[in-house]
Amino acid sequence: MTVVKKVALGACSQPNKSKAKAGLLDNNWKKTLLPIKATVQEAITRLDQAAMQIVMVVNEKNELYGTITDGDIRRGLLNGLKLDSPVEGVIQREAFVVPESMENEIILKIMSANSIRQIPIIDNKRKVVGLHTWENLAVKTELSNPMIIMAGGKGKRLHPFTEKCPKPLLPVYGKPIMEHILVQAISEGFTSFFVSVNYLSEMIESYFGDGKKWGVKIKYIHEEQPLGTAGALCYLKKNINVPFVVTNGDVLTHMRYSEFLDFHINHHAEATMAVRTYEWQNPFGVVNIDGLDIISLEEKPIDKSHINAGIYALDPVAFDYLKKNEKCDMPMLFERIRKSGNRTVAYPMHEPWLDVGRPDDFKLAENYVQNHSETNNVAQ
Repeated sequence: MTVVKKVALGACSQPNKSKAKAGLLDNNWKKTLLPIKATVQEAITRLDQAAMQIVMVVNEKNELYGTITDGDIRRGLLNGLKLDSPVEGVIQREAFVVPESMENEIILKIMSANSIRQIPIIDNKRKVVGLHTWENLAVKTELSNPMIIMAGGKGKRLHPFTEKCPKPLLPVYGKPIMEHILVQAISEGFTSFFVSVNYLSEMIESYFGDGKKWGVKIKYIHEEQPLGTAGALCYLKKNINVPFVVTNGDVLTHMRYSEFLDFHINHHAEATMAVRTYEWQNPFGVVNIDGLDIISLEEKPIDKSHINAGIYALDPVAFDYLKKNEKCDMPMLFERIRKSGNRTVAYPMHEPWLDVGRPDDFKLAENYVQNHSETNNVAQ
């Protein structure tokens, strides 16, 4: 039997009488509905299409069976759940729900107290009639946490495109790659940016300036020589005293940077790496042997591993593992942090993602942004 946590109206004294009508009248919430017999892949597809970080699992009568969030999917993938597995293994049956009549102030307090960002709305027959989201109810807040964009590489693999243009400025769907990253981050509340530059840096600084065009602050880290994907961070030790996000300047994604940062903080990690599942099918039959004895046969097995997605969240303690003018890549930094006894964790991604590192990737980027323009701030 499904258990729902229905919150009573008397939970708060003298509430704000304005109702959260956005959750009731905006039919976008209907995109989050998912039948009980769906697969994990179907849940991921619905999460991406609805772009509300939740799906509501319902029966044939539209009665709420439970909910699935990004976090539920990520935990399932880490625990070995397959994309064709039933969603039953990741459904949260003890979901918070509220009636249509509840006021904004109460709903926001419930969300805040329970660290949730979405609450289904049900009628007296437990049928789903809407969805409240934190974004619809709360006033948008600015984040004090900065984002660092690593944009100093020469982009040699993208020649001839990068011979006279730095990779972050390559146009994709009418805007430079880095502008897509910047606009998405701004839409999530980021206002402070540091950009690491080296190759053709004057072109990047000329285009983005100090950030006033976008209503944010942009400062630059000048690498006199290439310092790898992490080395330039050493110059920011005196500027940053809160957790921060780092992204490669050539990575396009549908992942929400703010939720990634929340994940990092909530898991009490010093370093978090966004990872993606990569599958490779061996084109041959594999024979497993012990000495001369055949112990098993596998026909074209599929090997699965997690790969670095080029997006990171770090605590200021990371600066202690860097030296000025010393080249250091992110895997090396993570190893130093891990070996010192600090916590390093993985953030499994399921959202669309593209590393624009090769000419073929650059050609794919145009279609990537266009295909996700309706549900992803990257294309706006």
